[in-house]
Amino acid sequence: MSATFVGMPAFPAFPEAAREAVHDATLRANLRHATHTIRSKRARAVGELSDWAELREAGRRIKDHTLRHLDRYLVRLEESVTAAGGTVHWAADAEEANRIVAELVRATGESEVVKVKSMATQEIGLNEALEAEGIRAYETDLAELIVQLGKDRPSHILVPAIHRNRGEIRDIFAREMGAWGRPAPEGLTDTPAELAEAARLHLREKFLRAKVGVSGANFMVAETGTLVVVESEGNGRMCLTLPKTLISVVGIEKVVPTWRDLEVFLQTLPRSSTAERMNPYTSMWTGTTDGDGPDTFHLVLLDNGRTDTLADTVGRQALRCIRCSACLNVCPVYERAGGHAYGSVYPGPIGAILSPQLRGTASEIDASLPYASSLCGACYEVCPVAIDIPEVLVHLRERVVEGGPAVREGNRVVLKPARGHAAERAAMRAARWAFAHPGALRTGQRLASRTRRLHPRTLPGPGRAWSGSRDLPAVPAEPFRDWWQRTRGGKDDVK
Repeated sequence: MSATFVGMPAFPAFPEAAREAVHDATLRANLRHATHTIRSKRARAVGELSDWAELREAGRRIKDHTLRHLDRYLVRLEESVTAAGGTVHWAADAEEANRIVAELVRATGESEVVKVKSMATQEIGLNEALEAEGIRAYETDLAELIVQLGKDRPSHILVPAIHRNRGEIRDIFAREMGAWGRPAPEGLTDTPAELAEAARLHLREKFLRAKVGVSGANFMVAETGTLVVVESEGNGRMCLTLPKTLISVVGIEKVVPTWRDLEVFLQTLPRSSTAERMNPYTSMWTGTTDGDGPDTFHLVLLDNGRTDTLADTVGRQALRCIRCSACLNVCPVYERAGGHAYGSVYPGPIGAILSPQLRGTASEIDASLPYASSLCGACYEVCPVAIDIPEVLVHLRERVVEGGPAVREGNRVVLKPARGHAAERAAMRAARWAFAHPGALRTGQRLASRTRRLHPRTLPGPGRAWSGSRDLPAVPAEPFRDWWQRTRGGKDDVK
């Protein structure tokens, strides 16, 4: 199996990338304003539902049940899509998915496609792969259009251009739109209405001209073969209905068993993502229908590391994710570092647990992502499918320190020895030995107390990165066991 690609070029470890990001005052201001606005609106929308906790639990159970029986529901999905007139393709990794899509586009004789916002196609680097084949992909979501025209990378799951302000967007439109199609109007200002109108005019000619559309999907219903896309702008509806050929690239974890299961997620997803009671546009299609929508429909089911993630009984809960981005909007680390620091198309808390599982922890960036968190738990509290992100972060930290990366050797997945973290492993072994020998522990505590005036205020070597922004706790003048024995008297019976 080829290496899993998750939509970003080679990137430094999170601490280095974040250190640069936090010194960008404009970036921090943009992120702070946007995340605070979104999360306050979300809180009001969620507060309207008296049964939110029950909906959250129902979503968790549906996802867990589906993941336990994923093989069965994927086969059912393929049967349903095929019976409805669609064609299903299976892609083990990014390379295979890109090859399938490129071949399907070439078979139509077209050299351009319009795209619905899709995390899966960003994950596999589809735009770049199509460009290498002489096929141009046009992003039609407003935020994705901003990112594409700006030769940028997305930094948020829901709002990919969250790191840009209105002035920056105006400059990008004025400078770049003409090279991609209809230029921006003369005298364009940074008012939202004018920016949206410039994008609408620019995209409309592409919608009317394109013969091939590419999408992802928020959900796939195994029972009927129906795919679902929820969005707020209407660009998705144009891409899904006007082209003659529609190609959807969807991760295998997006399947749900029955039509009725959508009832839960169509309540929780819009409230968690856009703070709306329901999305303005919810598009559903089942195969093909004569005289209505595309003549040809292809579904590319993407693995790209998901099967290996499913094998991890703790980490697999990341596959419940419905890409609402609520965890990003409450995360203090994301708010300060921004999405680019995560080195993946999946930023924030969910990216910190999903990317290292899809890609493994062999690279510097992936080994650092499980540490990109304060473990405050805010992400778990807002997750509409109850992913315990802090639990998975700690689990992945253990993998980095003790087990190394999980890699495939033939038909087996094995753990390779970890690289780095030697000092941490040595410290943990020493602590384990000390706690197993009470006499040595007591002697060490007394020695630490008697020499406390000589202790440094910061840790030496690699520990300086941790203590550089934290005060080391002061060692007490007397160990607890000695205090207990002195004040209570008699035998030292502390357990």
